[in-house]
Amino acid sequence: MNFSLNDPSFINALRNIAVREPERVFGIFDRTPLTFGQLDQRAEALAAHLRNGLDVRPGQRAAVMMHNGPEAIAILFALAKAGIVWVPVNARLRGNGLKYILEHCNPAVLFTDDNLWPVIVDSGAVLADRVLVLGGEQDTITTHLESRQRLDAPAPAMSELYALMYTSGTTGKPKGVCVTHAMMAYALKSVGLLCSITPGDIFFQWEPFYHIGGAQMLLLPMFFDVQLSLTERFSASRFWEQVHASGATHIHYLGGVLQILLKQPPNELERKHSVRIAWGGGCPGDIWSILQDRFGFEIRECYGMTEASSLTTFNAEGRPGSVGRAVPWLGVAIHDDQGQPVPAGEPGHVVVREIQSGVLFNEYFRNVDATRNALSDGMLHTGDRGWIDEDGFLYFLGRVTDSVRCRGENVSAWEVESVTQQHPDVEECAMIGVDAEIGEQDIMLFLKPKLGRAIDPGELHVWLKGRLASYQCPRYLSIVDEFERTPSHRIIKHSLSTNTHQVWDSERFH
Repeated sequence: MNFSLNDPSFINALRNIAVREPERVFGIFDRTPLTFGQLDQRAEALAAHLRNGLDVRPGQRAAVMMHNGPEAIAILFALAKAGIVWVPVNARLRGNGLKYILEHCNPAVLFTDDNLWPVIVDSGAVLADRVLVLGGEQDTITTHLESRQRLDAPAPAMSELYALMYTSGTTGKPKGVCVTHAMMAYALKSVGLLCSITPGDIFFQWEPFYHIGGAQMLLLPMFFDVQLSLTERFSASRFWEQVHASGATHIHYLGGVLQILLKQPPNELERKHSVRIAWGGGCPGDIWSILQDRFGFEIRECYGMTEASSLTTFNAEGRPGSVGRAVPWLGVAIHDDQGQPVPAGEPGHVVVREIQSGVLFNEYFRNVDATRNALSDGMLHTGDRGWIDEDGFLYFLGRVTDSVRCRGENVSAWEVESVTQQHPDVEECAMIGVDAEIGEQDIMLFLKPKLGRAIDPGELHVWLKGRLASYQCPRYLSIVDEFERTPSHRIIKHSLSTNTHQVWDSERFH
């Protein structure tokens, strides 16, 4: 698909397909089909109500805090038709974090599920009067979705804002990424490169719509002859049952999802499926062959971020451990601490530049300092570390800030976590730095045991000492039942306690 920034938005494709093939299935949500005709009618009706009934104008923002569901899909397409900027809000947010996003984006209208409305009220967020609720006695959405009104207005241009997507905030307050219609189109073009799509493919979607991965998936049927099989949330115990029933050919992963599946008890359905490709980010190279041999699919790894139209590199060539080469519309390089390029094979800071206009974001919403830090010298400074080989393949080494200065050495969380993850009793782990009594920082490692297993801190410490450099070995070990997570299942490290008094301490027990 070729386009210019002045072209009308891709959202026109929804109407075009609905007119041509109204009964064509867009997706199936928990075994209930949703056709293009139904989706377009609902989106048009709600768009008309927003613009004509509530007087919400193009360019204003609409916050949407909802669980995955067919109504949520119609809502976000209604916003796109009306030129209203979608602000997806994590349905698991609570308290001050939720209050911050809702007040920072200052929405003209808020959409929410009836069971989430009390959560919003409890957050103390000061909101506009226009609140639309789905479900229960307060339902003010269903009637408008079922009406026969039509907006029939010109679509916004590709250069205009499609969404304001707040980053996960693993290390601080979330930042609102200004995402255009064009950026979402580039995201889908990248998925096409990565996934070797053929007509009739089925993409299984568990990921929340409020994450860029889920948001881009919702556009796939407008770009390709594919269907979506949608569910409300990820379930490790039901995953292969759902995938088998859906007939999915592609599954998406992020964070530790594949590692979680690998640690589930063997299931006969994990080989009785139609999945050809598992695609996403966060699969360590040392388990590629294990995953492919056990589950019978091909790993397609990628790297990217919301700020760069989701996908920056793609590995469709099966090189284990690499996140691939740059997509054709972006360039990727590695710079040292002084901002100078480094030779192939040397680690450094990952920077991204545009080859085609409109691929990178222009700003973080109402955050001049963060924008200035991320965008300089015509490049996006990702805050990630990596290295590029002689063939142009990128290897991801973790966040620049996700490291600890210990005994005069920089210790990457990835270096410690990737080794710890190999212990037979450990399901997941997370490393942070805590203040040292003498010197810079000490390493604290949080550990979630596998189901039915128990972690012996002393034994694990000995095990780690045999596999890590002395300065990489954690001083503190803390056992947890579960981690607080972002929408993409990444662990929110700034929520981990830095209190060392109640945890295992190698200097006290060894």
